[in-house]
Amino acid sequence: MARLHLFDLDGTLIRGSAAPVEISRQLGLLEEIGELERELSSGLIGPPEYAARVHELWSGLTQEHVTAAFVSAPWLAGIQDVWRQIRQGGDYCAVISLSPSFFVERLLEWGAHAAHGSVFPEVPFTRPVDPAGILSAAAKVTVAERLRAEFGVSREDCVAYGDSMSDVELFAAVPVSVAVNADRHLAGRATHTYTGGDLREAYALAQVTRA
Repeated sequence: MARLHLFDLDGTLIRGSAAPVEISRQLGLLEEIGELERELSSGLIGPPEYAARVHELWSGLTQEHVTAAFVSAPWLAGIQDVWRQIRQGGDYCAVISLSPSFFVERLLEWGAHAAHGSVFPEVPFTRPVDPAGILSAAAKVTVAERLRAEFGVSREDCVAYGDSMSDVELFAAVPVSVAVNADRHLAGRATHTYTGGDLREAYALAQVTRA
């Protein structure tokens, strides 16, 4: 049976950072995004309010900023190698992230079968954010189920890779999970734990489970 590998983005594929942080770095707004990130992680605001405030913060955002953020982000090594192996083996790989869709969807060019993020308007912004398009931790499970059905993969053949509280519900919904450079919220919740800078090594742990 084919397997579906589900990857988080922020803190997982991007080590020690997140797409909104890297975008804000390009705009000289690290202090401002840092405050919003702290409010989100502490539960003071939820994903829809966070998205609305980020949208306002990024009023001067251009495609050039997004490209620069994507290119300079601290990606794990071996991402495209892993996704190539997954494809060659007849399996599927997808990214599900709370970060903006216009950033997440660039990973389709790296070989992901699917890439889902919170739906933001086109860059540069001329429209507000629709709260209905903003993903949550629970929505990750919903998207994963939709992808599983689309690819014809059983739940027993799904693997999740994540790093934080937003991945807890997804980890609980699949039989195999890999905590990648994870924080305390995933302690004891993952099948495997990986600390390092190479996705090939994290992927190898899930292959051990398959064997």
